[in-house]
Amino acid sequence: MSQSRLSLALDAPAALPPEGRIALFRPTAETDLSALPKARLHVLQGFRPDHDALRARGFEVSAEGQGAYAAAVVFVPRAKAEARALLAAACEAVLPGGPVFVDGQKTDGIDSILKDLRARIAVTDPIAKAHGKIFSFTAAPGALAGWEAQPITPAPGFTTRPGVFSAEGVDRGSALLAACLPEHLPARVVDLGAGWGWLSAQILARPGVERLDLVEAEAAALECARQNVTDPRAVFHWADARAFAPDPRPLCVVMNPPFHTTRAADPALGAAFIRAAAGMLSLSGSLWMVANRHLPYEAVLRERFHEVTEITPPSGRDGAFRIFHAARPIAHAAKTPAAPAAEPAKPRRVVRARR
Repeated sequence: MSQSRLSLALDAPAALPPEGRIALFRPTAETDLSALPKARLHVLQGFRPDHDALRARGFEVSAEGQGAYAAAVVFVPRAKAEARALLAAACEAVLPGGPVFVDGQKTDGIDSILKDLRARIAVTDPIAKAHGKIFSFTAAPGALAGWEAQPITPAPGFTTRPGVFSAEGVDRGSALLAACLPEHLPARVVDLGAGWGWLSAQILARPGVERLDLVEAEAAALECARQNVTDPRAVFHWADARAFAPDPRPLCVVMNPPFHTTRAADPALGAAFIRAAAGMLSLSGSLWMVANRHLPYEAVLRERFHEVTEITPPSGRDGAFRIFHAARPIAHAAKTPAAPAAEPAKPRRVVRARR
């Protein structure tokens, strides 16, 4: 079995201090950590699905760091501002003189990060393998000053941070969805994949809402939402939206679901959100959602709801996004379908309406 970049880097003499905790910044559920001493590891992962998967593998996992560390490994994320913030945090969290390893793919910008670090501090020669690189530097207080995560103001009254989805401004899909929501909403609503809370604030501005559950898998985004949405009707959940099971069932779900976890689009992710929404709603409930026009969600909606309507935004048909209103979830749709009837049922169709 070939060695990973990390195992090759750790083969160097005295690569790690002989004792002390080791912080791992943002490894995913699939990251190979077998080269590291498991009992000394503290995994820092705020994305709930990865957090839970790593914990199930027996690692100590938290959303944020706790105390000082003897060493660290930073798994570089795609967003450069987030990567810089993680490196600055690692540089401060590791005891002076301890190693900070930096591992990443070329497609996630590891070459750019290496160039930027070399302009600030001394780094080891990188090891290149499997379309990525790993190298290390020595932690020193203030060495990466200015790279710390800085608050961002994407809209008046809202704050975000690097790495959060649409951190620089309101997502256009969310804005279109908000414009299509009805004037009145039911008493209990769920914002599935609430992000930093802008869409939740628009929901709470509608008459009729008595409770809004904000469900978000990314801990950093949810913390932003807590700051942005201070309405006492808001209840916050750090959870995987695909497994969220509210009790009692809500009458309405609103969502702008993600459609990728890597650079490639993954329609299965949005489909899982649709199935989760249908599964949590009351049988008289409804779903309001926005999706990229090219994603094949109509069939999933028709499988899960009796009524599916495409809504034209007040500004007119949008070339990139589609707004759907799906009503009356189909009971037991998640179960294995029964044998076909003698005469096939007529297919449901998506109808279009203008608001």
